[in-house]
Amino acid sequence: MAEYMIEARNLVKYYYLDNFKIAKSKIRVLHAVDHVSFNIEKGEIFGVIGESGSGKSTIGKCILRMIEADEGDIFFDNENISRLNSKQMKARRRNMQMIFQNPLASFNPKMTIGKAFYELGHVYHMKTQEVTKKIRELLNYINLDEDVLSRLPKEISGGQLQRLAIARALMLEPKFLLADEPVSALDVSVQAQILNLLFELKEKRGYTILFISHDLTVVRNVCDHVAVVYLGVIVETGPVCEVYNNLLHPYTQALLSAKPKEHPLEQKERMILEGDIPNAINVKEGCRFASRCPKFREGLCDNRTPKLRDAGNGHFVACHYALPSDVLD
Repeated sequence: MAEYMIEARNLVKYYYLDNFKIAKSKIRVLHAVDHVSFNIEKGEIFGVIGESGSGKSTIGKCILRMIEADEGDIFFDNENISRLNSKQMKARRRNMQMIFQNPLASFNPKMTIGKAFYELGHVYHMKTQEVTKKIRELLNYINLDEDVLSRLPKEISGGQLQRLAIARALMLEPKFLLADEPVSALDVSVQAQILNLLFELKEKRGYTILFISHDLTVVRNVCDHVAVVYLGVIVETGPVCEVYNNLLHPYTQALLSAKPKEHPLEQKERMILEGDIPNAINVKEGCRFASRCPKFREGLCDNRTPKLRDAGNGHFVACHYALPSDVLD
């Protein structure tokens, strides 16, 4: 039986855009995350993919409780952390670290790299000698010289800074890492170095990683399981090999068709989606992908919200037409 590091159950996060003094029927509600559930096994990389504005980062931040979910439960290593107070969460959070998308913005611009590391150690009551030893071990692990410790973040390249951000996340020896688009701001050659480092953390050190990305090719190469998110809900999920070898949801098919050819002779048909991702304000009943879906059928897709259905081998999809009609309720 699988052991889970993270269990997210029915997570909901809404943002109310209007004052509650006005009529309730006129209040605009942004459905950032809408009843999302998934499990992350210990020692795996779990990918969350989708377009910008789909709710990927909000899901990750709810897991770490950087943003408080309105509903739902979050289990970390079999402990429900959803209702812990700030002091209790601080003790747990040393086991839950984050790697941000923009490494330059994740460091204090007025603080040297060395001081940033020592400050983290001080917050968690580590002795100076212990911090120094740990920093040297981590710099050796990410192949950087100690002279970077005396530099400001702006004096370091993006790739080196992202490796330092990973090292900082590892300093407390956490059990779980949230990597929020950690390579999207980097050159392709540097991306490979960071991805190899994350993969090595899983393979050699047994880390559990939630990897957020909009790049399906990257997710396919580094992740074990994947969840495809659209407008705050999961539309398809399962083991990477199952999902990529049997794309069921039209949105997943469109995302994968948009990736560049891997070989000049590769034959592929581009699936063009019309329009941009709609806003998630006051979402109505029905499939959220209906307005852009080539398989849209009036009377069903716009009136009935599809549920995640089992396609076999741990593969689930939320689409009225992805599976045979006899599975519909």
